[in-house]
Amino acid sequence: MDKKIAIVTGAARGIGKAISQQLIEDGFFVLAIDMAPIEWHKSGELYDYQLDLCDQTAVEKTVEEINERFHGVDVLVNNAGITRDAMLGEMLSSDWDMVLDVNLKAVFMLTQQVSKLMLQKGEGSIINISSIVGTDGNIGQTNYAASKGGVISMSKGWAKELARKGAQIRVNCVAPGFISTEMTNELPEKVIAFMEGKTPLGRMGSAQDIADGVAFLASDKSKFITGQVLKIDGGLVL
Repeated sequence: MDKKIAIVTGAARGIGKAISQQLIEDGFFVLAIDMAPIEWHKSGELYDYQLDLCDQTAVEKTVEEINERFHGVDVLVNNAGITRDAMLGEMLSSDWDMVLDVNLKAVFMLTQQVSKLMLQKGEGSIINISSIVGTDGNIGQTNYAASKGGVISMSKGWAKELARKGAQIRVNCVAPGFISTEMTNELPEKVIAFMEGKTPLGRMGSAQDIADGVAFLASDKSKFITGQVLKIDGGLVL
């Protein structure tokens, strides 16, 4: 295949869907991963996998199949994530475990396997979707903040580790702010208005805003950028 191969997790809807569509537009062949079926695509430039990213055996098998079919991966976008919000004194340990498993451990497991393929080629771009909650914290999101902060720390370590011995493997994070998705659209209007008022650019971000940032980090235009956190938040946490 003469197209570059990009894996995008959490691709069934929202930000993952927008990222996948943008990468296809930019000429990538996208391998879309989600627990749910990928129902939106009509393109021949996408192959979808239904996968539980917390199942290590399934992750290893899927990456092996990807390598056999597509002979490597050029870009990995770790986008899949969940929230289970509660105040510190009320947070269930099961909700802590679930968020850390999906948002942090699963990112580790998939990247561990895909990075081996990138090291064989000597190049690649890994883009991890973190959050401004991972950089600045937020009330009622102890588990989410810990997971997204952990993603940033892992990414910085990987940026150093994977570039050893001359490999051109870049690892960066995108930290979205208040983004309009199916989940945020269910918030009360007064909450949305409050958050827009706190944002210097005066609006919620869109999934396309995030997709544009990811597309830049996936492209050769960012080939000398690694170990960075790109905040796409309209100035919310200046």
